[in-house]
Amino acid sequence: MTVYETDIPGVGRKFEIELDDGSRAVVLHHHDGRREVFRRPDPEADSEQVFDLPAEQARQLGSILTGAHFESVDAADLSVPLGEAIIEWVDVPTDSPLVGETVPGANVRGETGATVVALQRGTDTFTNPGEAVTVQSDDVLVALGTRAEQRSLARLVEGVTEFGDPGDGPGTAGGPTDDESGDSDGE
Repeated sequence: MTVYETDIPGVGRKFEIELDDGSRAVVLHHHDGRREVFRRPDPEADSEQVFDLPAEQARQLGSILTGAHFESVDAADLSVPLGEAIIEWVDVPTDSPLVGETVPGANVRGETGATVVALQRGTDTFTNPGEAVTVQSDDVLVALGTRAEQRSLARLVEGVTEFGDPGDGPGTAGGPTDDESGDSDGE
């Protein structure tokens, strides 16, 4: 990542940061402490203002961005009291085979090993969604499972079978067997 700095006489200093998608984030730091943040789609394009902050709010945002309030960790190094299980949020696309199905009716846990603990729809949350809740496009499934089970759930939601593409024949979403999931009673 490259950062370009430019003095702006009578105003302050401008910082441009190249982002992974080729666009640039531009921060104009005024002498009075005010910050303006812009987005530039490419180096030749005009900047579009994202927001303008007074000095105090800019310092607060800066401390949040530097991790002073929360330090993120690499998910691979994450240790939680759930053993190997993690919680993931899975977006349901419009063309998902789960649209119109219920979580139990689609046998999500049996197919993937992951347990859907909640379904979020806009501002509504349905905990432990049963037969009364039908999955809709743009819902978010909140699931508990191992990384392998989460990958299987993502494939199921996307409509990918163990053979690679939607509708490639019989099979599951590549879900674990009873031996792999650690679930010996098949639930």
